[in-house]
Amino acid sequence: MTAVPPPEPAGHAMRRRDSTVAGVEPPQSGIVFACVLGNALEFYDFTTYTFFAVEIGKSFFPNHDPVVSLLISVATFGVGFVTRPLGGLVIGAYADHAGRKPAMLLTIALMALGMLLLALTPPFAIIGYAAPAIVVAARLLQGFALGGEVGPATSYLVEIAPDDRRGRLASWQIASQGTALLAAGVIGFVVAHLLPPQALTLWGWRIAFLLGLTIVPGGLYIRSRLPETAHLTPERRRESAARVLRNLLAGHSRPLLLGLIAIMASTISTYVGLYMTTYAETALHLHAPTAITAPLIGGTTTIVFALAGGWLADRYGRRVVMLVPRILLVLLIYPAFLFLNAHASLATLLMTTGLMSVLGSLSSAAIIVAVPESLPEGVRASGLSTAYAFAVTVFGGTTQFVLTWLIGISHDPLAPAWYMIGSGILGIVAMALMPETKGRPLPSGD
Repeated sequence: MTAVPPPEPAGHAMRRRDSTVAGVEPPQSGIVFACVLGNALEFYDFTTYTFFAVEIGKSFFPNHDPVVSLLISVATFGVGFVTRPLGGLVIGAYADHAGRKPAMLLTIALMALGMLLLALTPPFAIIGYAAPAIVVAARLLQGFALGGEVGPATSYLVEIAPDDRRGRLASWQIASQGTALLAAGVIGFVVAHLLPPQALTLWGWRIAFLLGLTIVPGGLYIRSRLPETAHLTPERRRESAARVLRNLLAGHSRPLLLGLIAIMASTISTYVGLYMTTYAETALHLHAPTAITAPLIGGTTTIVFALAGGWLADRYGRRVVMLVPRILLVLLIYPAFLFLNAHASLATLLMTTGLMSVLGSLSSAAIIVAVPESLPEGVRASGLSTAYAFAVTVFGGTTQFVLTWLIGISHDPLAPAWYMIGSGILGIVAMALMPETKGRPLPSGD
């Protein structure tokens, strides 16, 4: 270390002063873990719920018709998407006027509580209609927390990172999704194969949710020790959440809309990837053990190529890394699905799922850093939370239903490809209109 350190940007100096006041700053790996924990829990919960939807339906929504029980179970999962936009608006605005740290502590606590309620609620046979009521409340609570999670956590990573490493740190948000998919797939597969069907329905499926919750105490502890990155002046602290949202909608509607459309394209490709297990069984008529490999390959490739996308975005810029993989995906997805349907097998399923995951992860890693970089600090968390929550609610939450409906009315197994092409073209236009933010200081003010 030199005797006289070089001058730091003002934002970095402020962060160092905050860290000194707060105590010893956690190592960078701990900061990344704490910030991506909420996003990882979301995808772990999504995959686990999908994996055990039948058992959850039998536990909380008994019916003489198992199809009705399953439909109610899936609909209950979808209820969580209803409260996401509200969480994005409220918690995002809270993070902009009260700080990233308290918002992140709030969201992870609410998410953990929702998962715990689902895992520990007694079945319908014991407490009757109180069981589905508690489960629905848990999903609404989780949806509210998830809506407000990504904005504060990603803003924190972008703000604490050096200007030349913001893409690499923010890309862990996307990589955490792959990690969660992989973990949920492995745990779900092991639990389902180790337990007999009766035990799995009675209590076995709860193990997967409880195992996912074991990382929460560590995440809460590290989040509580994080230095604050937002520059909270007395005037900023006195601002109401409503004032923050008015500033966002009145002064930053263009980057908000472009960010929402870009995230929409990314979200649809992600959720089509998650749909591939169902698609393999229903459209391709592959056996379940073959179909379950789809999320495993998707999770593995997401981890690797999201981190690669962050590195490329720091080296070559946000716009090119957003656009090139997304354009390739639009061009290649139809021939990939055409080949998959003509030669349905484990190999072609993995090739198609891998293609979507590789190109989608590269592009998404650049999107997740470009959107907060285009917004000033005073509306950064609320802007990203709002765009992300609405995109995931409107498009992520409906993707599986829309794809099933499209295939049903058209009798065309290539419908998922057309859906991705249409959304991908809109996303490409939005990405092309977004400013290049590589290496630029983060905008301050409101």
